[in-house]
Amino acid sequence: MATSDDTAREPAGAGADTDPLGDPLLRTRFALPSRPATFLRRQRLVDHLDQALTTPLTLVNGAAGAGKTLLAADWAAGLRLPVAWLTVEAGDHRPGVFWAYVLESLRACGARAAGAVGTPADSGGVGRGLLGALAAELDGRDRPVVLVLDEYDRMTAPQVAQELEFVLRHAGRGLRLVLVTRTEPLLPLHRYRAAGELTEIRGAELAFTPGEAGALLELHGLRLPAHATSALVERTRGWAAGLRLSALAARESTDPERYLKEFEADHSTVADFLLAEVLKGRTEETQDLLLRVSVLDRFCPGLADALTLRTDAAPLLAGLHRENAFIERLGHSWYRLHPLFREILRAHLRERMPGVEPELHRRAARWLRRSGFLPETLAHAAAGGDWDLAAGALVDDLAIGQLFTGLRSDDLTELFAGMGPEAGSPASDVVRAARALARRDLGHGLARLRGARERLPDDAPDLAPVRLSCTLLEALAARLTGCPARAEEAAAASEELVRELPAPLLGKHPELTALLLTHVGSARLWDGRFEDARAVLTTAAGTPGGAATVLPRVEAMGHLALLDYLNGWLGRAERKAMAAVSEGERAGLPRPPGAGIGRLVLAAVAVDRHELDRARTLLDETARLPAREHDPVPTAGRAIAVSRLLLDSGEAGAAVEAADPAVPAAVASPWAQGHAALVRSAARLAEDRPDEASRILRGFSGDQPVCAVEAAALQIAAGRPRAAVELLDSIRTEGRTGPVVSVGAALVKARAATEAGDEATARRLVARALLDARRERLRRPFLRAGEWLRPMLATDPLHELAEGWLVAEPSRRRGERPRPEPGPPPLVAVELSGRERDVLRRLARMMSTEEIAADLYVSVNTVKTHLKSAYRKLGVNRRNEAVRRARGLGLL
Repeated sequence: MATSDDTAREPAGAGADTDPLGDPLLRTRFALPSRPATFLRRQRLVDHLDQALTTPLTLVNGAAGAGKTLLAADWAAGLRLPVAWLTVEAGDHRPGVFWAYVLESLRACGARAAGAVGTPADSGGVGRGLLGALAAELDGRDRPVVLVLDEYDRMTAPQVAQELEFVLRHAGRGLRLVLVTRTEPLLPLHRYRAAGELTEIRGAELAFTPGEAGALLELHGLRLPAHATSALVERTRGWAAGLRLSALAARESTDPERYLKEFEADHSTVADFLLAEVLKGRTEETQDLLLRVSVLDRFCPGLADALTLRTDAAPLLAGLHRENAFIERLGHSWYRLHPLFREILRAHLRERMPGVEPELHRRAARWLRRSGFLPETLAHAAAGGDWDLAAGALVDDLAIGQLFTGLRSDDLTELFAGMGPEAGSPASDVVRAARALARRDLGHGLARLRGARERLPDDAPDLAPVRLSCTLLEALAARLTGCPARAEEAAAASEELVRELPAPLLGKHPELTALLLTHVGSARLWDGRFEDARAVLTTAAGTPGGAATVLPRVEAMGHLALLDYLNGWLGRAERKAMAAVSEGERAGLPRPPGAGIGRLVLAAVAVDRHELDRARTLLDETARLPAREHDPVPTAGRAIAVSRLLLDSGEAGAAVEAADPAVPAAVASPWAQGHAALVRSAARLAEDRPDEASRILRGFSGDQPVCAVEAAALQIAAGRPRAAVELLDSIRTEGRTGPVVSVGAALVKARAATEAGDEATARRLVARALLDARRERLRRPFLRAGEWLRPMLATDPLHELAEGWLVAEPSRRRGERPRPEPGPPPLVAVELSGRERDVLRRLARMMSTEEIAADLYVSVNTVKTHLKSAYRKLGVNRRNEAVRRARGLGLL
């Protein structure tokens, strides 16, 4: 600010038509910009600008073409106060010239008293007296004057900023200053902000919403579906000029919607605008920086320096952001380019520096890998064609399991689809093997895995991640080929390798351990080592890690459900299968293999409960899931459910065919073989070929209790009671087997007692079987027991134990009054959600609805909704009935 008062004021009217340089004052700079016919008034912004009348300073700050000037002009045109408008020019950096224009703009709107303040005589400065007189005159006004300085970003002189702040501070309530700018003005904004004396409208607020964009397009004669408008807003980030220029171009197209979806930004008027407003006039270093970072979705100074091979990115990026040069700050020193600007810059990069783009991607990938940004490393390494780098990053990060988790599997598979034979590192072979095994291509997968193993040096400690990744694939291969010994070798090797790796690295990818445990557990299950399988599968099902481990958890739960089914625990199997299905659906897995096993188990349980329609529905659902070929356990599980369903439906021939799916496996599974033999034997018995039925069962032992009791039932039905009893005597349950075994054994012994004439023992055994079966709603053993059982079930007290769930109606003695019709049988396979179970558990503790809501941190209405849903599923209307029914079904 000038310190001399000699030039503080000139006679009013002296030089009124010229500035201190003697050049005529340009009247167009005082005029409000006209609004085009397609201008859209956005009332939310107008209402916000109205706050400018209550604060000394207002800032409208946004990028070029953000709609700042038209917004301010539209608002100013509706004010009842005097408005002085001045469009700032580059030449206004001379204080005398700037203030001459300010004073004239105030005079033009009638805000200056005649003769009170002179005009600057020196272009290089103004006197304090002139500025003080101006501030005093404004402070004495009855009504404030609104001074709008448009394009204030052109003002770069600190002296002018100091003088402007002086006048604003001393003008009191007589001045409301509105700065329309692309950059931060050289004013102490923090003071005004802290005092509540600053109104701010910035880029995010200036952006058009989808609704506003739709209205703008209509003003241009375009009507688009909501989704198309939203897509355009996303691509332009709501940038006003981008929307208007796109709309003008789309009007010339025969298919405006398609044009706006597919237009090439670098060959449009948008490109002309951005290049002229943002890129043109920048220094060579700034232009080079912008062109190079256009290959990145986001960037920080360090990453930008890696692309430019310089060290000046930090100040350049900060300056570009400060100037609203279509670069957005994401926080923590990270930035991104406006999408349209990025498209245009990338096109210019290819024109100015042809062939450099792949190298930029490779530089970015190397920097990102060192900094620990795996997804971006993979994307840029692939874009740069450095597949060894991409594969190495994936394997070194222990992220190979992500090819199997269902979360990023499709993205990674697609990304590595372009990997050619030029990639020759062991990590590249590991990735090739993983992709092949993920799609169940065992031939290629095993060959690639063998190649990776052969090329690994024996004494390279830094290759532990590659070795552990190979171990995971070895375990998967062992599972898919039915080779338990190979799975155990992989498990032992993984324990050694884990000790060589840092815990934080292992903690980043819990899915790797969960997948390994699931594969080993599946191989043990196939081998018939149920308790060993249960141990590792239980650990896998309880693995933490949230979404990262959901797929192995779901698979483990499905396998555990099958384990319970094979041990004769229908209720347990059903609950675990439901949990697997629900977890898979809740996680939104696109291909939930564990949920597939879960549905197979539910179908098998439905067959044992003689709910054949439900079993068919569940099997149809699993048939719609992707095939699990070369995965022995689910294939054998499906064979059990399908063959037993067909057998119980009277289709013995089809049952035999379905019982043995010819699973290619290195080792035969005892339980899969056993169930297949049972179906073949039952089919021969149905064909009245008892000798063949009995011959098929030779060699059965009690090692598989569920199979043994069913084999005993077939033996006694074939007229071999001694063989049946011997088979039962060979069973060693040791408390591991469920009601299916006890019920089947009791019925076999009851039939033997009946044939021996011991009716009392037979009745006692049938009663015990009914009691055990009722809890599980196990009907199949009774329905397949034979005609000997029917008369017995019609007598007291056995009919009371069977009525309502096994027999359709109670029997009556002659002359006895009909008993009341029993209520509907319990609903089967009730699928309560986890939250519904939580509510029922608290209901069982006699908690009120309000207490349940408070305990679960939900609303009372939410609790009522869960209760209604649970009542409907359980077929009840009252709280006590719901608790009783849920307990009866084993749900609580």
